[in-house]
Amino acid sequence: MDKKELRSRGWFGKKGKDGFIYRAWMKNQGFPADEFEGRPVIGICNTFSELTPCNGHFRELAESVKRGVWEAGGFPLEFPVMSLGETLIKPTAMLYRNLASMDVEESIRANPIDGVVLLCGCDKTTPSLVMGACSVDIPTIVVSGGPMLTGRYRGKSIGTSDIWRFSEAYRQGQISQDELTTAEACMCRSQGHCAVMGTASTMACMVESLGLTLPENAAIPAADSRRKVNAHLSGRRIVSMVKEDLRLSQILTREAFENAIKINAAIGGSTNFVIHLLAIAGRIGVDLTLEDFDHLSAEIPLLANLQPSGGYFMEDFYYAGGLPVVIKELLSRLHGGIITANGKTVEENCVAAECFDPEVIGTLEKPVKELTGLVVVKGNLAENGAVLKPSASLKPELLQHRGRALVFEDIDHYKLRLEDPDLDVDENTVMVLKNVGPKGYPGMPEVGNMSLPKKLLEKGVMDMVRISDGRMSGTGFGTVVLHVSPEAAIGGVLALVQDGDMIELDVENRRLHLDVSDEELARRRANWKPLELGYARGYVNLHINHVMQAHEGADMDFLRGGSGDVVTRDSH
Repeated sequence: MDKKELRSRGWFGKKGKDGFIYRAWMKNQGFPADEFEGRPVIGICNTFSELTPCNGHFRELAESVKRGVWEAGGFPLEFPVMSLGETLIKPTAMLYRNLASMDVEESIRANPIDGVVLLCGCDKTTPSLVMGACSVDIPTIVVSGGPMLTGRYRGKSIGTSDIWRFSEAYRQGQISQDELTTAEACMCRSQGHCAVMGTASTMACMVESLGLTLPENAAIPAADSRRKVNAHLSGRRIVSMVKEDLRLSQILTREAFENAIKINAAIGGSTNFVIHLLAIAGRIGVDLTLEDFDHLSAEIPLLANLQPSGGYFMEDFYYAGGLPVVIKELLSRLHGGIITANGKTVEENCVAAECFDPEVIGTLEKPVKELTGLVVVKGNLAENGAVLKPSASLKPELLQHRGRALVFEDIDHYKLRLEDPDLDVDENTVMVLKNVGPKGYPGMPEVGNMSLPKKLLEKGVMDMVRISDGRMSGTGFGTVVLHVSPEAAIGGVLALVQDGDMIELDVENRRLHLDVSDEELARRRANWKPLELGYARGYVNLHINHVMQAHEGADMDFLRGGSGDVVTRDSH
């Protein structure tokens, strides 16, 4: 490639004072002069943080990327961006996804970077990095951190989905705090993100399905040496992508998004996939709607027998052949001829894929479950839609259900009422949680899969219909309706639901209906008052004022679309 075509030449190729300044300070790190004479500069966007334990091994992974970049004739430069640790950040990591994406966007555009490797793993780090990179649109490849090794507790395999089972057992007095503490160490026994098909693994599958990674990226365990090999080869490949000028906008076509939606249905991916893919589409300029997820997922059965929808773990998935096997099985329903990050087509990347364990990966003829992985329901209770994961339901008969509402006005009200032995609730009740949406919480936390009232757990009830404007962890399960839009905080009909109202869920007909007359809803609306959110400054105030609704991806309205890679002014 002509040196003048590299973005980095706008810094390192300058003569006189400006060039002196750009190069001189970089040389204090020990780089020789010829590194600045036309090598493609590869940024390694690293979300390492000890506060993000899923990404705690990324320093080492970045070194593998660098080796590949050096080998291919590139000049690797690592830089940090805001890291979002799902397990620690309060009130929710989702509140800061858009902020992290802004950090990524501005860091890439403002610096002498010709191509970028995105190092991501924990739930929100993947969509935030991809969103930010999309807005700049330079050659980009993604390297995921990989899942943990499967946990082992008292002779049984465990993963993050078992947290909910341990919690219910603890609340019922079936296990002690000491036993919980032992299980903690048994579950998280290696580096990496959640070992099940939770949101982190779903995001890793998403970027592979979109064509943004090398094949097999999604499932390689973090502790497996082949994860480092993947990073090394990705380092080599990004240099070639720069020379080919293969940008995100050339890979992230409408067809790529359609592929990703169908593959997500087949693997039983997290419902969070919906909100993140919508946001990514909005950044790259692809017209994607909530309805697309429903009709593209329809008639795609569950092929991956992975928790929480199935019984196995990501480690098993990799050994069974990984995502390329699923893609190959679905190829007749996918756009197989579109380009991916390695320069090959979707079809070329899976031609050699082979299933080594049919118990873990099914076929279209013999799927794990006939239920599709994702549906969108609409009605007067969710005018703009809500999402549900039928494959995660523990009681499929609840997918067509009518019951009276038990309403929690916010998360604190829910916690206050949950343990009440006199709570007026039975297994047919529909639990409704308000004010946990994009604005209302704020940030849309993963609280939609509400724990069941203790009095019902003691009777052996394990699943109920639950409805909210929030999200749920991809590791969660149950008959849970999520992302209700419009949310309660802005006056959606959800805000008007009262105890005892009858609610109908009909998944087959994609319907979610509140059986209250329009006249009664109008009367309630006249008495409704907006939520006092109480944030007068800083980023959270910015978020509340500009975040869009769930069916739009919950991105900020002013971040939609791209900003490009051009820097208009020099700093000196």
